[in-house]
This record gives sequence, C-alpha cells and structure tokens, in this order.
Amino acid sequence: MTMLPTGFAPGGERAVAIDFETANETRTSACSIGVAWIDDGRVTATEEHLIRPRDLRFNPFNSAIHGIRKEDVADAPEFPEVWAALRERLQGRLILAHNAAFDISVLRHTLSAYELDWPACDYLCTVVLARRAWPDLTGHRLNHLAEFLGIALDHHNAGSDAEACGRIALAAARALGLAALAELAGSGITFGRIDPGAYSPCKGGKAVPRRRRAPA
Repeated sequence: MTMLPTGFAPGGERAVAIDFETANETRTSACSIGVAWIDDGRVTATEEHLIRPRDLRFNPFNSAIHGIRKEDVADAPEFPEVWAALRERLQGRLILAHNAAFDISVLRHTLSAYELDWPACDYLCTVVLARRAWPDLTGHRLNHLAEFLGIALDHHNAGSDAEACGRIALAAARALGLAALAELAGSGITFGRIDPGAYSPCKGGKAVPRRRRAPA
C-alpha cells in the first residue's frame, strides 16, 4: 500500500466514474453499468444498474468474468431507460473510466444502436492518468492500482470498478500535486471528448524521465 499526501484533496470536482460490463464481445451488449459520483474531491455515492441487452446472447467467457447471466437481467430495463435516469445527472461532469477506450466505445455504440444522441462531455482515461502519476509501476490495471493504493475492490462488479476508478483518479491527482483534475490539461494529458456525431480519444500519460544532475 502506498501512502498518500495528507491534507490534500482536489477540490471543486464534479466528475463521474463509469464502468460497463458486457454480455458478449459486441460493444452494444452492455449488461451492467457502474456509476460513482465525485463531488468536492471525494466519492459521494456509487450505483450499479443491471441492463437487459437487446440481444440476450451471453458469452460464457464474459459471464465467467463478471458473474452476470441471462436470467439475472431478464426483468432489468433496457439501456434507454437506464440512460434516461443518468443522462441529466451526468451533464457538466468530467467522465472518468479505466481503459476509457472500451467504456466510451460501449457508450457510443449503444447510444447509436438505440438512435439516441451522444452527450457532449470531456472524459479522462484513468489508465493514462495512472501512467502519468506512477510511471515506475510495472502495471496499471485496475486491480493492480487498487491493491497499490489500498482501495477495496470487487473486481468486475461494475459499481465497485467505477468507485475504484474514481478513487484512483483522486489519488493520482494528489500524487501529481494538483488542486483539480481539470489542471491535467497542462500536464501533457489531453482529455478525450464526445459530442453528438464526434469523438476524440484521451491521450498522453507517460511522464518525461527526470534528468539527473551531474555530481559537482
């Protein structure tokens, strides 16, 4: 477990960490979404919502990872109903996701499959952020970072994964000495962006090695 700086918490944050689990290999098969709300530098609430995919084909490999099966979502709402309950609350928040290329892709493809508009928001991949904050770690997977930081994690439970993602983002901001995640814009990390009909990825992350001074 690493020790975090005391007396420091990024303030003024309005972010939300998300995590999707999918029923099969397609990006339109979300069967669960976890959401962790971040306000004023702390995780204030965590939710998990089961989703009934339009195609109820569950790949045994996926079910073995997250434990969700066809019968578990038989009475769950489809994505549009779940999204309707979340969309307004997500407005104006920075979206966080661990390996955001996957989660944002699930969001975009599922919205498109239901002919729903994409939201307009910035997003941050916490893998990219973790590589910037802790470049010397041998791995930056969610479970490895949770263990490194002493964060409780029920891995592949969407709610637990989302909460861990949020806590990792806040810990990384502390490690970088930032007052807010928004300050990452000047650190070599470029936020990703989604808008109706447009998408750009989150980039950056590897810190530039510090040069050692020659002995006097």
